Amino acid sequence: MKNIPIRIGFLFLILCLNGCGVYNFTGGSVGTATTFQVNYFQNYATQSPGSIFEPGMDRDFTLALQDRILNQTSLDLVNNGDADLLYEGEITEYRISPMSATAQQTAAQNRLSVRVKVRFYNRTKEDADFDQSFSFFFDYPANTQLAAIKSTAHEEIFERLTQDIFNASLADW
Repeated sequence: MKNIPIRIGFLFLILCLNGCGVYNFTGGSVGTATTFQVNYFQNYATQSPGSIFEPGMDRDFTLALQDRILNQTSLDLVNNGDADLLYEGEITEYRISPMSATAQQTAAQNRLSVRVKVRFYNRTKEDADFDQSFSFFFDYPANTQLAAIKSTAHEEIFERLTQDIFNASLADW
């Protein structure tokens, strides 16, 4: 008789958690999906006026997006084309622009901007599909060469871009 209130409380807790869907502690809702695939993001930045080509950026971005999803969900990464969630797209812009000028009419600060176009397909919830561009930037002193800050800049830009893509596709709030 003493265990009945405990059992009822435990059953109530299980029913409450079961009704909430599949959520993890990062706020991502994967629904009934169990697998995801991130196709290779080709670098087409040079097709955009003013953009430059950055070798290896396509591989690095693809891996960063895969890592974001692996680290923030319980989904399994697959590469067989039969994933519940599919991410694909391309890098469409990689541009350095002067941001502010000095009294001598030279740039005081530069901005590295990256834009990616993402197509997301959710085979378990078709109304969640989207085709959208995401962009972010990194500002740095104009007297600094890109090579000196590239690693830090890419890390910060990829952090923001992958989080924005994650939020658009899986943060179902």
